[in-house]
Amino acid sequence: MITDSDANWFTEIYSQGGCAYSLQIREKLHEEQSPYQRIEIYATTHFGNLMVIDGCYMLTTRDNFLYHEMMSHPALFTHPNPRRVAIIGGGDCGTLREVLKHPSVEHALQVDIDERVTRLAEQYFPELCESNGDPRAELYFGDGIQWMKDAEPGSVDVIIVDSTDPVGPAEGLFTEAFFRDCHRALGEQGVMVQQSESPLLHYESIIQPLHRAMRAAGFADSVTLPFPQPCYPSGWWSATMAGKGGDVLSFRVTDAGQKTFATRYYNAAIHQGALAQPEFFQG
Repeated sequence: MITDSDANWFTEIYSQGGCAYSLQIREKLHEEQSPYQRIEIYATTHFGNLMVIDGCYMLTTRDNFLYHEMMSHPALFTHPNPRRVAIIGGGDCGTLREVLKHPSVEHALQVDIDERVTRLAEQYFPELCESNGDPRAELYFGDGIQWMKDAEPGSVDVIIVDSTDPVGPAEGLFTEAFFRDCHRALGEQGVMVQQSESPLLHYESIIQPLHRAMRAAGFADSVTLPFPQPCYPSGWWSATMAGKGGDVLSFRVTDAGQKTFATRYYNAAIHQGALAQPEFFQG
């Protein structure tokens, strides 16, 4: 929900949590109704460009690196040798860019239902799409839930579910049935990660049920990694990671510490710190 009481500000109101977040805007750059959702692009005064889908903040130029790095690098450094990666959602291509920084990755498939998100990202967030032409990258526009149902058993090393909030078409990405399909598609040491909303606002309603559904689907281990995300409700976000056979509390610390690519937030110490769980997660 948004309010237009002041034309110089865009405000997302999260009424369930009794909070809101505003960014000062210079102008609206684009607006359209795709076959799936309403997409708006704004130029802000301090956060670069802003993408809004169905009235909710999706990303800004200034702070998207926090989300994209934490959705990709912890999972890839947890897997012993990630070669085949599937990204469900992620139409802005920022997660795809981070995945392809890993030299071990041979193929990264991005499955998003709405091609318009990608085309608008190419226009208004070109830095996120700089790896779209990488020969290891494949863009497929279709239903991620159906794609996962059809995936060959053991055909993927890492699955990244870079989805919108669990409402509408994305609701099916938070279910035990979907996680069972992910479990089947992963190799023996496969790892999956799902964006899991705010630890402050959604721990009982989303994060705890997510762990239960992942375990019920057959995953041996799961952990939620919190990280800051200023433009999302509460400013505190999370990714929940599950392992098919391995320990998701362990990762390739040396490789992460000696990574051959640049990041702005993620490093081995950040990864280790995110594994330290808040006290209320123990309940």
